Order: sequence, then structure tokens, then C-alpha cells
Amino acid sequence: MDLEAIYENVERRDIGSTTGAQTLSHGRDESKNLKHRGSRCLVLISVGLGLICVLLLVFIILLYITITAERDLIKSYKNTVEELNQTINSLQDKHTDLTQKNLELETKVKNLTAEKDQLQRDFDSLNKKGLVNFFMSTELKNWSDSRQYCRDRGADLVIINTEEKQRFISSVVKERVWIGLSDTETEGVMKWVDNSTLKQGFWLKGEPNNDGNEDCIELNYNREKSGWSPLNSWNDLPCSEKKKGICEK
Repeated sequence: MDLEAIYENVERRDIGSTTGAQTLSHGRDESKNLKHRGSRCLVLISVGLGLICVLLLVFIILLYITITAERDLIKSYKNTVEELNQTINSLQDKHTDLTQKNLELETKVKNLTAEKDQLQRDFDSLNKKGLVNFFMSTELKNWSDSRQYCRDRGADLVIINTEEKQRFISSVVKERVWIGLSDTETEGVMKWVDNSTLKQGFWLKGEPNNDGNEDCIELNYNREKSGWSPLNSWNDLPCSEKKKGICEK
């Protein structure tokens, strides 16, 4: 073998060794690059998943807040509706009560109107007969002093000798009053202040009873008293009792 062939073989070996080393080094670099790129991808994936988790958590929180707010709003609406229903029911009850009271008032007005019309008719009838010259004393006095009160004013205690007059006076007086009737002169003989004898009386049930020397007569206004009526309202009392009197000119 000549020298040229030996040199050629040596050069080939050197080139092969160099090329192998370079190839090995390049493979190692590529492996490192792949690992590096893999790590970066893993980091990016992790970061992406983390962001997704954060966004999902934010979404869940916002959704919870929204649901809670809507639930509170619905609860508030329900409470408002219940309050409105209670108010409506209360107003309906009040309306029913007011309607009932209105009906009662209408009935009372009708009754009072009828009573007023009857009083007006009685007044007109009495006026034609000159029977409206009545007035009430202003002080509480015994029977004699009440009579004197009337006489000082050109009148006397009233004489009631007809049903019409009795009804009229019973309708206008609102308290117990003396009338011009007594049996002070003769026990059991009732006489009017004009000295005429009683012919028709309008007594309460069981009266006159002369219980305890009761010689003077009152017109009793107590409409709740048993047996009271416009034609049954007289009562005998001791003449010393003090009350107002009804005078007649």
C-alpha cells in the first residue's frame, strides 16, 4: 500500500469521526430544543387552563350574584303583592262597613224625614188651632215655682186636653218637665191650672200611684221606660222636686 492510499484512509476516518460527532451534537441540541418547546407548551397550557378556571370562577360568582339578586327581587315582589292584597282586602272590608253604615244612615234619614214630616203636619194643625205658644223654663224649680216662672212671663204651665196636643208636646220636649196638672187641693181630684177637672189622662203604666204624697204631674221623657209612648208618659211626683216646666201662653 502506498502513502497516498494511507493518507486517504486517514482523512476518511477523520471526516467520519468529525461528521459523527457533529451529528451527535446536533441531535442533542434538537432534543434540548424539543424539551424546551414542550416545557413552554406545558406552561402555556397550564396558564390557559388557569385563565379558563379563573374566568369560569368569575362567571360562577356573577351567576350566583345574579340569581341571588333575582331571588331577592322575586321575594320582594311577593311581599309587595301580599301587602297589596292585604291592603285591598282591608279596603274591601272598610268599603263593606261603609256601605252598611251608609244603608243604616239612609234608613235613619228616612225615619227622621218621616218623623219631621209628621211633626210638621202636627205643627201646622196645631198652628191653625193656636196651640203653638209653648216655651220651656230655663231653671230647675219645684212645681209651684215653675208655675210662677210661667206666670211672670204672661203664661202658665201647659194644659194638655187632647191627644193631638199630647203628641206634639211629647215630640218637642227632651227631658222630664212639669205640666199644669195636680191634685194639691183635693187628693185624687186632678185639676188643671185653669181649675178645670182632668177628663183624659195620658199616664204611664201604673200611674198615678201617689207614692209618697205625689200631688204634681210631670211629662216623662224616658222613652226606654217600660210602657212609655207619646200617649203614655205622665207620672205623679212630690211637688217639691225640681225640674223645668213647659209653659203655654
